[in-house]
Amino acid sequence: AMGDISETWREAWVNYAFTPRDALGVGYVQMKSDDKSKQRKLAEVNYTRLLHRWNLPNAQANVWLFGSVGSMTGNDFSGSKTAYAPGVQLDYETTRIYVAATSRLYRADGIRHDFNSVRAGFSFYTADYEDTQPWFVVEARRMRDLSDETEITPMLRLINKKYFIELGINNNREPKFSFMYIF
Repeated sequence: AMGDISETWREAWVNYAFTPRDALGVGYVQMKSDDKSKQRKLAEVNYTRLLHRWNLPNAQANVWLFGSVGSMTGNDFSGSKTAYAPGVQLDYETTRIYVAATSRLYRADGIRHDFNSVRAGFSFYTADYEDTQPWFVVEARRMRDLSDETEITPMLRLINKKYFIELGINNNREPKFSFMYIF
């Protein structure tokens, strides 16, 4: 179970990994334009695939593919539209360094919202599995047709066994909260 909550972006997903590389789930995404005049809501069924993983001596790198299909509504059109959202994520991490790039294309009739983000961070120290590990992460992201600016968010990330929490404030002075819980 995971989620991401900010002033212009809210999402919640619940996924079930039926193999070590494949997961199915359901999700809900709510997107708003910077000026809050445009809004999109998407209820979706999603699929995630770990396409490739490199287990290096002191690091790990991954290529993730994901996609969804669902029903999108908006405050600037009537009814709902069938939407789909393919995406890819590349990431690399050690116990002290993390970088990731994500791209996702939200598509429906007349809608082309491209979401792109990059993240980079470092851990303050290496922690044992039983201990909470604090990280400092900075994310830059942008969404076509809903945002005319790049949102920059410095965050404190805390990881402890099955829990993952991020708290930050973006360059528009808006709070952001992300979480993940692994069952």
